[in-house]
Amino acid sequence: MTKENEGGGVSRRNFLKGLGTGLVGTAVATKITVAGPGAEEKQESRDGRVPVALKVNGRLHNLWLEPRTTLVEAIREHLHLTGTKVGCNRGECGSCTVLLDGKAVYSCQILAVEAEGHEITTIEGLLNGEEPDPLQKAFVEHDALQCGFCTPGQILAAKSLLLKNPHPTREEIVRGMSGNLCRCAAYPSILRAVESVAKRA
Repeated sequence: MTKENEGGGVSRRNFLKGLGTGLVGTAVATKITVAGPGAEEKQESRDGRVPVALKVNGRLHNLWLEPRTTLVEAIREHLHLTGTKVGCNRGECGSCTVLLDGKAVYSCQILAVEAEGHEITTIEGLLNGEEPDPLQKAFVEHDALQCGFCTPGQILAAKSLLLKNPHPTREEIVRGMSGNLCRCAAYPSILRAVESVAKRA
C-alpha cells in the first residue's frame, strides 16, 4: 500500500479500476434502457420490419415481418404451417394455393401485408377437429395423388371451385383446376375425386 493510499488519496490503479467500473455500469444502464418497455417494437421497426396481423384458419396471428415477405413465407416460416408448398415461387404451378376469403390464390404472389383483414385458409384449416374435409377423403379414396407435393394446392383449388359452384360440370372442373399443375400427371384421379364430392353435394 502506498503512502498516497494511507493518506486517503486515490492511486492510479484505483482510479483506473473506478473508471472501468463506471464504464461497465454505463454500458449496463444503456442495455437496460434499450430493453425497456416498447424497446422490442422499436428495435424491430429499426430492422425494417412492420406489424402484420394475419387471420389464418380462424386464428389471429400478430407478426413482425419485412414488408417484402410473401404470404407463403409468412405461413410456412413464421406460422410453421408447412402443408402449403412452394413450387415455382412465380405464380405458375399452384402448389402454394390457399383460400383468401374463400377464393383460391397463389400465396407466393401476395405480400403478407396485403392479406391483412382477410380470412386465410390453408390445407390444415380444412380439418374439422381430427375429421378430414370431404375433398381430402376423396383424394385418398380415388388415389388422386402420387408424390403429394401439389395435393394441398389441388384440394384448396377444388374447395374454392365447389364453394362457388357446388355442382360443376366436368368441363367446369377442368377449367377451375387448370391453374394447378401436377408433375405426376394424376389429373384423371383428381378429376374423379372432385366429381365424387360434387355429386355427393
